[in-house]
Amino acid sequence: MSTVRPEARLPRGFRDAFAADFLARRKAIDTICKVYAVFGFEPLETSSIEYLDALGKYLPDTDAPGGGVFALRDDDGEWIALRYDLTAPLARVVAAHPDLPSPFRRYQFGSVFRREKKPGPGRFREFYQCDFDTVGTASPAADAEVCAVLCRALRELGIPASDFIVRVNNRKLLNGVLDAARIDEPSRRLLVLRSIDKLDKFGIEGVVQLLGAGRTDPSGERTDGAKLEPAQIDLILGLLQCSQPDRAGTCDAAERLVRDSESGREGVAELREIHALLDAMDLPSSLVTFDTNVVRGLEYYTGPVFEAELTFLVEEEGEKRKFGSVAGGGRYDYLVERFTGNKVPATGASIGVDRLLAALAKQRGERAESLPGPVIVTAMDRERLADYQRMTNELREAGIPAELYLGGGGFRQQLKYADRRLAPVVVIAGSNEFERGEVTLKDMLAGKQLSEQITDKLVWRKEQPAQRVVPRSRLVAEVQEIVQRATRGSS
Repeated sequence: MSTVRPEARLPRGFRDAFAADFLARRKAIDTICKVYAVFGFEPLETSSIEYLDALGKYLPDTDAPGGGVFALRDDDGEWIALRYDLTAPLARVVAAHPDLPSPFRRYQFGSVFRREKKPGPGRFREFYQCDFDTVGTASPAADAEVCAVLCRALRELGIPASDFIVRVNNRKLLNGVLDAARIDEPSRRLLVLRSIDKLDKFGIEGVVQLLGAGRTDPSGERTDGAKLEPAQIDLILGLLQCSQPDRAGTCDAAERLVRDSESGREGVAELREIHALLDAMDLPSSLVTFDTNVVRGLEYYTGPVFEAELTFLVEEEGEKRKFGSVAGGGRYDYLVERFTGNKVPATGASIGVDRLLAALAKQRGERAESLPGPVIVTAMDRERLADYQRMTNELREAGIPAELYLGGGGFRQQLKYADRRLAPVVVIAGSNEFERGEVTLKDMLAGKQLSEQITDKLVWRKEQPAQRVVPRSRLVAEVQEIVQRATRGSS
C-alpha cells in the first residue's frame, strides 16, 4: 500500500521567520511602540478575525464583494474574514465601547492579511503593521502629530533624517479637482483616485492611460481606464504638478487650482493649519513635505493623507531605485459612523514593519543580525547527566540562557551543534574535571577571532587559547562575564 505524503510547502505570499528575522522584527516593533507610548498612545489588541460586514470593503483594486480578503462562512452561516488592516477593527471597538475616553488614543501591532493576486518580493499576503490612531477629534493638531510620530519612530529606528521624508496631501484637494472636472459618479471618482495612486509605479504616462482608455502591462494584462475626456485629465494633471519645495508654496499653487470648490478650499485651509503646527514642532519642509501626488489606496480616507518614504537607493532587478513608502495613513471621519450613525472623526497611520526591515536590509547589504544563542552544557559522561542538568539549572537561575545538549554523537558533534546555535560559551566537564572540582569553558567568540590570527594548527591544539579551566563554584560568574562580553560585541 503506497503512502501519499503531503509536500512541505507554503501558500504563495506567506513565509516563515527564523530567529534572526523574528528578533529583528520584535526589536523594531518594541522601538516603534516606545515612541507611540511617549506620545500618549495606549496599547490595544483586537481579534485577527472579524465579521466581513464589520471590516467593510475598502481595499484598493478589488471590485468583488469582500474582494482582497480571506473569508469563510462560520457555523452560523455568517461570513467572517481575516483582518486586512488594524484600522477597521479599531472602528468596531470604538463603536462597541461608547464609554472609552474621547479622544481615544491607541496603538497596536500584529499580522494583517490581504489576498494579493500577485504576491511577490515586497508584497506578502501576511505582514506586520504597527498602527497608532486618535479617534474622536477633528483637530488638525492630531494630523500634524501623525507626521511628528512617524518622524520620531523612523529616527529611533536608526534612519537619519536625510534618508526619509513624510509626504502629506489632502483628499479634499482631490475632491475639489474632481468637482471642477465634473466627475460626479462615486465609483468613477474612486477609479480616478486609484489611478493617481499608481503614479510611483507606472509614471505619469501610465496614469494618463489609466485616466483615459486604459493600460496594458508588459504581460498583456489589461486594466480598464476611467475614460475621462482630455480636458478632465488636464485638470487632474494640474493638481499633480502643484507640489513645491516648501509647504506654503504648495498650498498657494493648490489654492489657485481649487478656488471654485468648497471641498478644495477646505483642503487647502487644513493643510495651512497643519503647516503652522509642523513649524511649531520644528519639522521643516525637507522632512515633512506637502505633495499633491499622495492619494493612498484605501477608500475610507476623508482628509489629510500621509506617506513616509525612504529616499535612499536600493538595487532591484539590476536597477538602482528608491525603495518607496514604508508607512502611511490618513484621516477617516466616517468609519465609526458605519456602526453608530454618528460622525466620529479619526486620524492615524501605520508602519509596515516587514517592508521597513526589508528596505534596511537592502540598504545595508546584510541579513538580520543573529544574536548570541544559549550557553551549551555538553554531556561528556552520560552517567553524570544529573550533574550536567544541575549546571544548566544554575545558569538559568542566574538569568543566563542555557541548554543541556540532548542529542547523540560525541564531543566533536556537540561542538558543531554549539557553533550552529551561536552559543557564546560551551561548558565542558569530564571525569577529570569532576574529580578536581573544575569545569572547562570554551569561549566561542574568542575562538573564532583567534582562529583568524593563528596559522599553526599544532600551536592551536596545544595551547587552546579560547578555553579556560575554572573552579566549579565559579561556573555562573565566569560564564556571565563571557556572555556579557559577547552580547556587547553583537550590539
